[in-house]
Formats: sequence, structure tokens, C-alpha cells
Amino acid sequence: MINSNPLLSAPVGLQQAPADPQLTAAGIGASLRQLDLTGVDGKAELMHQLARDLTLPAHFGRNWDALYDVLSDPQAMNATIICLKGWTDFQARHGELAATLESVLLEAQTALAGAEIPLWVLV
Repeated sequence: MINSNPLLSAPVGLQQAPADPQLTAAGIGASLRQLDLTGVDGKAELMHQLARDLTLPAHFGRNWDALYDVLSDPQAMNATIICLKGWTDFQARHGELAATLESVLLEAQTALAGAEIPLWVLV
């Protein structure tokens, strides 16, 4: 389920991206990371894109567990918006991969919420 205005709601689930995510991030004091999924075709390419676009640390192991570990680490994360560019098309082309990515992102979101660190995932 996609919630509407991310400025007015807690970071829960996927939320609709505003017209200007950069302005939104500045307005709520969050860092903005934009993950471009438009040309991604497979898990290896997705892991490369995640590492690059989200500026993940060099020790990122390029697998689902490593992604969760990096994104759910309260020592390394601050208030963050991850904007998934091309999400709808990616979801249509790679349903299972998209479902796993969504699951990992939302599990990290929940883990960080426990540490009172917001992680918005915008589509």
C-alpha cells in the first residue's frame, strides 16, 4: 500500500514521492538517496546500483542480508529518504526481485523506527 504525503505521516511502508523529493528532504532534515531502477536488469545489477546510488560502505556484501545490515544500522544511519526512481516499471519487469527489495527496505525501516531514526521509502 502506498501512503500519500510523506511530510505528514510517519515513514511506514512505501509512500508516494512528492514533486520535489530534494525539497522534501530539506524540509524534514533528512538526507536524500535516489535509487535509479530504470535500467536495472537482475539482482547483480541491482546490488551494484544500490551500492552506487545509496553510497553504501565499501564493506557492503552485495546481498540481501548485507543490505539489511547496512540500512538498519542505527550507528550508521540518520533520517533518510530513499526515492525509488522507476519503481512501477521495475516492479512490472522484475516482480520477485522488487518484492524482495521492498521487503528488505521495509524491514530496515521498521528496525530503524525502533531506534527513532526515520527511513522513508518513496516511489
